[in-house]
Amino acid sequence: MEKPKVIFFDAVGTLFGVKGSVGEVYKEIALEFGLALDAESLEQAFRSSFKHSSPPTFPGVREQDIPQQEFKWWKEVSKSTFARVDALNKFADFELFFARLYQHFAGIKPWYIYDDVIPTLQYWQRQKIPLGIISNFDTRLFQVLKLLELEHFFTSVTISSLSGSAKPDSQIFMTALAKHNCYPTEAWHIGDSKREDYQAARKIGINSWLLDRDLKSSIISKNQLPNLNSLR
Repeated sequence: MEKPKVIFFDAVGTLFGVKGSVGEVYKEIALEFGLALDAESLEQAFRSSFKHSSPPTFPGVREQDIPQQEFKWWKEVSKSTFARVDALNKFADFELFFARLYQHFAGIKPWYIYDDVIPTLQYWQRQKIPLGIISNFDTRLFQVLKLLELEHFFTSVTISSLSGSAKPDSQIFMTALAKHNCYPTEAWHIGDSKREDYQAARKIGINSWLLDRDLKSSIISKNQLPNLNSLR
């Protein structure tokens, strides 16, 4: 296979993940505020709230105002999560709790890098292939990449809140491609979501792979990876 001009990666779930689960993090920090809640119930509530939220895009908002909009967006997701487990009204000060929660995910503590990531990024860097990220995460991603010591691998980072479009919308991929002056057929994309990564990138002609470390998906094609090492 001909080498690409750029390889794009998804971020959360592909390069790094949450230690335990989002539900466990929510439980841990809620406990600091005096609430004892079930992690699995919170995880299910979060997944449902996230799924039914509008895309984290803010067209027309000035770039300097984006972080504030991201904060508000995630606060609504969090409020919906706790409302689904009948706990929202049990907080003495939900605003204070959420500020603590939001800052927690901007730090290094909740995240871990998958074992196959560093060797893979080092390999492609030695091949002198530019690497990029396409993610629906927010501007906290830049800080997380720095804390995890991953930022030096990537020549571009394209996120939904700054680009005005979110995966699976084709526009976010086109925005990323433009940064590398690259046609879709000259790029690769790897991510852990069948809809937002594999199918969305493939739709516009990017060579895409579905990363399925836990082998949860049924086999869809030869472009399904058990780990990142298998693409080298």
